[in-house]
This record gives sequence, C-alpha cells and structure tokens, in this order.
Amino acid sequence: MDFLKMESLVENILVYGLAILLCLIVVFIYLRKQKRDSKTVEDKIEIAKREGFFEPVSLHPVIDVNTCIKSGACIVACPEKDILGIRNGKATTINASHCIGHGACFHACPTGAITLVIGTEKRGIDLPHVNQNFETNVPGIFIAGELGGMGLIKNAVEQGKQSVENIAKQLKKDHNAAYDLVIIGAGPAGIAGSLTAKKHQLRFLTLEQDTLGGTVFSFPRSKIVMTSSMDLPLHGKVKLYETSKTELLELWKEVLRKNDITIKENSKVDAIFDEDGHFRVQTLSGDQFTSKYVLLSIGRSGSPRKLGVPGESLEKVAYRLLEPEEINEKHIIVVGGGDSAVESALLLANQNKVILAYRNEAFSRLKPKNTKKINDAMAEGLVDVRFNTNLVAIDKDEVTITTGQENEKLKIKNDLVYIFAGGELPTEFLEKVGLKITKKFGEAILKH
Repeated sequence: MDFLKMESLVENILVYGLAILLCLIVVFIYLRKQKRDSKTVEDKIEIAKREGFFEPVSLHPVIDVNTCIKSGACIVACPEKDILGIRNGKATTINASHCIGHGACFHACPTGAITLVIGTEKRGIDLPHVNQNFETNVPGIFIAGELGGMGLIKNAVEQGKQSVENIAKQLKKDHNAAYDLVIIGAGPAGIAGSLTAKKHQLRFLTLEQDTLGGTVFSFPRSKIVMTSSMDLPLHGKVKLYETSKTELLELWKEVLRKNDITIKENSKVDAIFDEDGHFRVQTLSGDQFTSKYVLLSIGRSGSPRKLGVPGESLEKVAYRLLEPEEINEKHIIVVGGGDSAVESALLLANQNKVILAYRNEAFSRLKPKNTKKINDAMAEGLVDVRFNTNLVAIDKDEVTITTGQENEKLKIKNDLVYIFAGGELPTEFLEKVGLKITKKFGEAILKH
C-alpha cells in the first residue's frame, strides 16, 4: 500500500513537474520573442531618427505608458505602417512623421492610453482658437477641417458635420440676416457642413474660392486621397479605399446634386464684418451676404508660399499639378521635398525630363510609399533628384540653381517649373476677422 502511494506521489510530481516545465518553456519562448520584437522596434526607431522620421510634423499619437497594456490593438488599427510598435512591453511611436491623423489608434486602444496631439514641446503649430463645439473666440464663427488642425478627409468631414449640428442646436430663426449660415470653403469639411445644413433645413450658402473639392481638387489626378471610410451626411457610410481624386469628387458632386445643393465657386471671401447680431461676408468680386453664423472650412495653406525669385511671375511657373497626363516631352524642374513635390515629379517622369530640386540633404517627411517610389525612380534614372539645391532665378527657356555647399550656380534648360514650398496660414485674413491664433506645443486634440 505504501508502495502504491509512493508510486502515485512520484507520478503526480512528474506530471506537475512536466506541466511546470512546459509553462516555463512557454514563458521563456514568449519572453524571448518579446525581447526580439522589442529589439526590432528599437532598431526601427534608430533608423527613423537617423532618417528624420521619428519627430512628428502634425497630428500624432502620444502613449501613456502607465495605462498601456500592450494589447497591440493600436498597431493593428493603424492604416499606415510602422507608426507604432511595442518596445519593452509598452506601445511607442516609431515613424511619427508619417502619421496623418487617422485617429484609428485612439479609438482602438482598450484602455484609453492614447491621446492625439498637435505640435511638440519644441515645435509649435499655429492654430485658431476653438472650443469643444468648434466655435472660435468670435461668437458665431466656427472652424472645421484643415484650418483647425484636422487635415485628414475623414476627420474633416466629421468636424464639418459636428460643427453644423452644433450651430443648428443653438440657431434661433428670428434673426434679421438673409442666411442662417454661410460656409466658406467647399473642401471635405465644407461639403459635409453643407449636407448637414441641408439636413436641418437651414438657409445656407457655400462659397469656394476655387472649385468644388478645395485642396483635394489640387491633388494630382491619380493621387490616392482616402485610406479609411467616412460617414457622409444625407448619404451614409462611404467605403472607398485606395480612392482617386476623380472618384471622390464625382461622389461629392452626385451627393450634392441629389440634395439640390449648389456651391458658389470662384468666390473668394476677403472680409467678414460683425454687424448688429449677424455677419456680413464680402467677396473679392464685391458680392456681400448677411448670415447669423459663419463656418470657416478653408485650408491651412491659404495662398501657396512663393520663393520670391526673379521670373517667378512667368506663365510657366505653377504651384499645383492638375493634368500630368497632358504634359509631354518637357524639361521640368519640381521644387520641394514633401509628398506633393515627390508625387508630382513621379507623375511627370515617364513622359518628361524631370529634375527634383530639394534644399536639404535628404527627404525627411515622406510617406513610406513615396519614399520607396522615389528611391526606385532615382535608381532607374527616371527622376534626377538634386539635394542641397535652391532655385534662384527663372527665365523663359532656362532656370538657374545653386547646388552644393559652395552654392555653385548652374543654368539648366527648362520649359516648366512646379513649386511645392507649402502654404502660408491666412493669418492676416483671420486676424482681420478678429480670430485668435495660438501656437500649440503638444496640445491634445483628442483625449479620453
């Protein structure tokens, strides 16, 4: 009997010992994998720092490591690649400059450990002051979209919708203005705002300084402008992944047509006056409209930033590329080192001789796809990329550039010049309206 008990005890010890050993092996394999994955992320961070992608340039996630439970949900949810990773058991940013503010990581985090922030401690971003309802310091004037820091189409649409929802809630019909609402700008936020205004049966007018689509219209024709779905008022869910500019504009036109909404194009607003309980909106052409409320859904870039070089006023100089397929057998110089410059150079490269001139030593803020594409084009000789180069003069048949540390001057045969030096915040216009502009140094835009 004692022998049987002893045998049973030995068997139990062996079974439990084996189970413990298996658990230890699993834990060891898991920890080793965690360590290996963490080392991979650390290596990626070092590369990002070396290539200038680690520091954010716009809206980006900030992780509270004390709340993070390393579920990895944020990494799975992010439509971009290598923006986030797990290092030492906690989420961290890697290529923060590639973040374009989807907010998918923010919504996916099960513990609310992610905050979406604009600006950094060292680099501030100028933004108009708005409250949680998107109303500015001037009561009755609201801001939505890129001007308020939300450049991504999905987020701009959501802001346009919410801002007009807030206006509709506080609107009293006994005012003495011709319109309940004037919407300035027909980009994503302005279109969503217009549809929401129609939904609430507001008397509204939408003004656009150029054409329908705003900034989106100026994208190169084949540029992909959506990577996630959006909820469009009076239409519903839109799931157009890998969408071209043309497809998106056609959708907007169709939705506006179905809802009998007309955008007043080529109507640039140059002044807004506060008058006796309503606003008077004035355009460059002299048209004037009175409205109880105003929604500013214009872009942050305002007017294209110019180089201020001799010859920049020539007809061959442009600041956006609209029909690349119509341009053939030309000597072209594209100025800039951002996504717009690189994408335009690539679109022109197959049928033209293209030089891409960038003043810095290397690209530092490109999306991963564009980085690969331009590197491949350089290797194949499709695009002549010249770093440390500045355009200093433009003539009818040539341009003059300075290159290298010695600023050597070179004259190059040229037919067309495309300048992508960004845009300037329409500060003068905003300040004339009375709006307060503040510099955001790492300020939360979305937080739990």
